[in-house]
Amino acid sequence: MLTRIKEDASRVPKTVWHRITEGIATLLDEEGACTKPKWAYRFALVVPGADIEKRCEAACQDSYWAYEFALSISGANIEKCQESAC
Repeated sequence: MLTRIKEDASRVPKTVWHRITEGIATLLDEEGACTKPKWAYRFALVVPGADIEKRCEAACQDSYWAYEFALSISGANIEKCQESAC
């Protein structure tokens, strides 16, 4: 039974958040990462070549993630993050 569950689970498409946390996200996941501020921040943090401006805009929809983005991501638009965080 457990073997069958594992086989079935391997066929289920992984979510964008799963791919980001497992470190297997690619630039193809970039649009999906914009759907939530937390995802946008983590995507910019772990995927090389991510569009920082787009991720910044998505992350700055939430004040906490705007602060984290400004603090951790080089090339972040500090003024936009600060405006959102305050």
